[in-house]
Amino acid sequence: MTSGIRFDAVSVAYGGTTVLDRLDLTVEPGEVMALLGPSGSGKTTALRTVAGFVRPASGRVFLGDRDVTGLPPYQRGIGMVVQQYALFPHLRVAANVAFGLKARKTPKAEIPGRVAEALEMTGMAAYAHRYPRELSGGQQQRVAIARALAIRPRVLLLDEPLSALDAQLRSGMLAELARLHRELPDVSILYVTHDQVEALTLADRIAVMDRARLQDCGTPQELYRRPRTEFTASFVGNANLLPVTVAADGVVLAGTRLEVPVAGAAAGSAATLCVRPHLVGLGEGPNPLRGRLAEVQWRGSTHRLLVEVGGHRVTADVRELRETPVLGTEVTLHFAPEDAVLLAAGVTDGHAAGVADER
Repeated sequence: MTSGIRFDAVSVAYGGTTVLDRLDLTVEPGEVMALLGPSGSGKTTALRTVAGFVRPASGRVFLGDRDVTGLPPYQRGIGMVVQQYALFPHLRVAANVAFGLKARKTPKAEIPGRVAEALEMTGMAAYAHRYPRELSGGQQQRVAIARALAIRPRVLLLDEPLSALDAQLRSGMLAELARLHRELPDVSILYVTHDQVEALTLADRIAVMDRARLQDCGTPQELYRRPRTEFTASFVGNANLLPVTVAADGVVLAGTRLEVPVAGAAAGSAATLCVRPHLVGLGEGPNPLRGRLAEVQWRGSTHRLLVEVGGHRVTADVRELRETPVLGTEVTLHFAPEDAVLLAAGVTDGHAAGVADER
């Protein structure tokens, strides 16, 4: 079976409530696709539909070129890792990793080698004879990943696998997952998370979910630098989202004219200006915004300034200041025209914004 996942107009409903609405999405062979969104957005339902734990109300699910919509989970040949590890406490590490192989009736002679290979790949070879209770949280998660890899799946499903780890362990596991993907370039990975850093770090593409629907899909760079919806702009990184009126060759914000690309938007129409806080500078420069300093937050290497501009709050993340301005004083912010993105006002739904069919 070839790798890859395809959702073909997949919908799921519970008790009359739609929790996944006509999802069209393709994960290419060897690709890491992150499903990113808040709780209740439909991302875990989508993953469980691929796994076979949820049956769609309509639509089809394909693994490679095979329609698996009606197949039970054990016939799909998928590796899956969940956030709570789900290790058997009474089995040693090696036995936990071997469990899936035995369930699939792998020849007994092959099992020790497959277990050793998976443990070596995840850096857990030295812990084969320990029980889960003798491992740290990060080590238990590595065992769970080794168990999923031991069956040599063409598709690997990761359901918030790092959410139970602390920040330092999470960072290390992200690096390990990236390394594993380099070593397994033919495995397609569907990675569910609500953490934007995980998605930006690991994914080849990100599918942004909200209210049971696909809102946007693209590479991390595309979604961060050129979001197509207000929801994407606010959920993938921090963003200033400012209501403006389109002018002939720019926009107007609270009476101030700004030079930004308008991409053919009709003069006089309402729009939303998106500028990332780290691209907003302090002091004079292009597109000056003058306002009152409302708050200063020290964040180690940067200061976050919150400035009231014409009734709107603008956030600027600037390199650590030797001297911070006094609260309540007037300051000037600025940003380069090419660092701004103009969004259609009020468009938060990916379908309305023209998200391309991913089939």
